[in-house]
Amino acid sequence: MDSSNSDKQNNNQSVNEDPAGVDNEFCPGFKDVDAFVKYGLGTVVAATKASASLPQVGDEYDLYRSFPGFQEFCETQGDGLLHCMSQIMHHHGCRAHMRDRNKLTGLEERFDLVVDSNDVILEKVGILLDDAAGVNRSQQPVMPAGFQPPKIVVSSWNRKGGDSGSGRSSETFRLLQAKNVTRPQLKFREKVDNSNTPFTPKIFVKPNAIKPLPSCRSQRPEDLDVPAALADFIHQQRTQEHVEDMFAHPYQYELDHLALPENLLSKPEPQMYKPLAETKCSFIDTLEDLVAVNEKLAKTSEFAVDLEHHSYRSFLGITCLMQISTRDEDFIIDTLELRSELYILNEAFTDPAIVKVFHGADSDIEWLQKDLGLYIVNMFDTHQASRTLNLGRHSLDHLLKLFCNVDSDKRYQLADWRIRPLPDEMFQYARADTHYLLYVYDRLRVDLWEVGNGQPALLQMVWHKSKDISLKKYMKPLFTEDSYMDLLRKQKKAFNTQQLTAFRLLYGWRDKLARQEDESTGYVLPNHMMIKISDILPKEPQGIIACCNPVPPLVRQQVNELHLLVQQAREMPLLKVRHAWGGSGGCFCPLRFIPWISL
Repeated sequence: MDSSNSDKQNNNQSVNEDPAGVDNEFCPGFKDVDAFVKYGLGTVVAATKASASLPQVGDEYDLYRSFPGFQEFCETQGDGLLHCMSQIMHHHGCRAHMRDRNKLTGLEERFDLVVDSNDVILEKVGILLDDAAGVNRSQQPVMPAGFQPPKIVVSSWNRKGGDSGSGRSSETFRLLQAKNVTRPQLKFREKVDNSNTPFTPKIFVKPNAIKPLPSCRSQRPEDLDVPAALADFIHQQRTQEHVEDMFAHPYQYELDHLALPENLLSKPEPQMYKPLAETKCSFIDTLEDLVAVNEKLAKTSEFAVDLEHHSYRSFLGITCLMQISTRDEDFIIDTLELRSELYILNEAFTDPAIVKVFHGADSDIEWLQKDLGLYIVNMFDTHQASRTLNLGRHSLDHLLKLFCNVDSDKRYQLADWRIRPLPDEMFQYARADTHYLLYVYDRLRVDLWEVGNGQPALLQMVWHKSKDISLKKYMKPLFTEDSYMDLLRKQKKAFNTQQLTAFRLLYGWRDKLARQEDESTGYVLPNHMMIKISDILPKEPQGIIACCNPVPPLVRQQVNELHLLVQQAREMPLLKVRHAWGGSGGCFCPLRFIPWISL
């Protein structure tokens, strides 16, 4: 540390040469903050370099350790460091008895003290930095404009760039989240099924059917004029007799035999969209209005569809909003209010004579099945068309800019779509997603025809890909004894037997609680926090809390139960293991914790 000491001597000399400036010193020996930071940084760099030259753990360290002089030197320096650390910890009000520890468990307890102290010190540093930057930590959470004026989050990632020469100020994204949204699940007529059982299609009436609906689904047991117990028995018997039919895609036969008319495989004449100001837009939240919408859709030849979904405060997720646009009108449908009635739209959604235009429908198809019992026959996915044309970028934003010269407003893409009443900004954002989509559909078909040299091959390819997406079936996430291994493989984390046991137990606890409380696993305990707890294996409940920042509400409520799971994992024999994705020690059997057995 010679260079650092010389810097300090120079600083002291400069101060001594200027007695008049002694009273203005930032701290003894340093005239200002910059001098102190420069000296501190040099000291840290020198200490880091010195630590790198120390003997490494292993044979080299063992050799040096065999010399009494080296042992004495290490003990002296260690005591000095522990004393220095104790003073720092005592200054910050932390437990500071670094040297009064049991020899058997001293190292581990000292480490816990250091971890706790670091948390306290870093929290104080964060508060001081926020105060210096003028950040008020007591600010209220961001709320939707319909409830109170929103807080503008200012950050470099949060700005929507504008033309530098135009003089326009940059816009900021608005994270519309509501802290106290009433859980819409509480008002659903049919209770959400989070059970660890396969998903069965929610369809009991099949419009536009070529192949009739199987008898096991043609009538709901609750519709029968029989006692509830007998209705349950009938349902069980039907399920056992028609297992394959229960889980099959209801419109598999219709989609397999779908024949496209010639006009859909030829070059179209694009029909320009109406300006937003001249287009009627209706918010649909009653059954009467929904029936009227269904009648209008049944008379059209095509319409565009999009969905808004919420997944954070629900185990399976909730479809919150549906946007539908025809050539003349836009509809915003409240799927939370009409969740049990929306199945009537199957009349138009499964009509093979009506084209349904989506953009990136992979998730939409599954959400429609899961929440609303809706299926799609004869769909055109503009995302697949964009990929077939190799447009480079395939987002809806890019297509709107390319074909309509419209800049899509994505300031509300992180909004909480459960909010009711729906703020006007979110209403307009949702509307724009489908308003222009039919014109984009026309233009893409023109390009597919021209790139295909006047042949329908590319058009047929897009229609075929879109049909494959329509055939997708929603699959409920099911918990098995090995489910935790899938997540562990993705994380590529190497654990010993104790850590892996903790991870397995925490994974099972999280899944069970998420299903019971109808919360997402990310809300109950995010993956990175679960991995950190499994890695550290805290000895006390406070250690579990320290692994979580911020602390999830359900973790705080059930921290004692989590602590018992960690204690159970600590009782496992400690073995090094090697997983299929890397690590050291040996191969590992996930169920029995037996080393040297290949997966």
